Amino acid sequence: MTAAFKAEMAQRDRLELNKLRKLLRREVGRAIADFNMIEDGDKVMCCLSGGKDSYAMLDILLNLKKHAPISFEVIAVNLDQKQPGFPEHVLPEYLSSLGVEYHVIERDTYSIVKDKIPEGKTTCGLCSRLRRGILYDFAVEHKCTKIALGHHRDDIMETLFLNMFYGGKMRAMPPKLKSDDGRNIVIRPLAYCREKDIERYAGLREFPIIPCNLCGSQENLQRQNIKMMLQDWDKRFPGRLENMFRAVQNVLPSHLCDTRLYDFDKLERYSMEPEEFNQISVLNL
Repeated sequence: MTAAFKAEMAQRDRLELNKLRKLLRREVGRAIADFNMIEDGDKVMCCLSGGKDSYAMLDILLNLKKHAPISFEVIAVNLDQKQPGFPEHVLPEYLSSLGVEYHVIERDTYSIVKDKIPEGKTTCGLCSRLRRGILYDFAVEHKCTKIALGHHRDDIMETLFLNMFYGGKMRAMPPKLKSDDGRNIVIRPLAYCREKDIERYAGLREFPIIPCNLCGSQENLQRQNIKMMLQDWDKRFPGRLENMFRAVQNVLPSHLCDTRLYDFDKLERYSMEPEEFNQISVLNL
């Protein structure tokens, strides 16, 4: 590979990085505005797992913080779940280089999950519940007003289909919600961002990715099957995922079947007076 070729490739990567950065910042800013995710004076706890999504979220939020018309604080928080071989030095070194306030919470949830879940079964459910409880408590203790999670548009759509196929519910991940205990507001700033854009951005930014060895080897996860289905649709039918996501933003309860959302009992047939019927009949002749 010649020096000229290397220089050309580096230039292409820089241009692509700038394009992706602008795209992701625009989409994050739009989501924040649409759902009023971050307000003046907020203290946002950015949950960092070591994966591409949370790295990208922190990166974009820190940049928006510099240019936003409001003032808000960002802190990074990682939960060290004591997985064997977890590289404990990676996140502290990276976060120190950014100069951002960060905290590493050490809790051995790995042993709990391995003890409670039989070999070969999905660990994600219990693992996420334990992780969520610890992070929620930390947010309250440190007076964080918002908890930011790195779920993106593809995660939202995957959750929708998981609930439809296996749970019998039309339910996805809301971009903003109040936690079950009512103590925290959870936001998902990447709600409008595509996973493939985040993945490419993370690669160009060379984030120090830490894989999740606890559940990453479970290839029979239902979510993985849904992900493959959506990726296949995206390749074969460009624009389908965009239309599907627009659909969850454009819901017509009167055209579904949930009696809790729409009062079908009160629907009445319109009764026309005889003279009205005659007028319509004449017009249709």
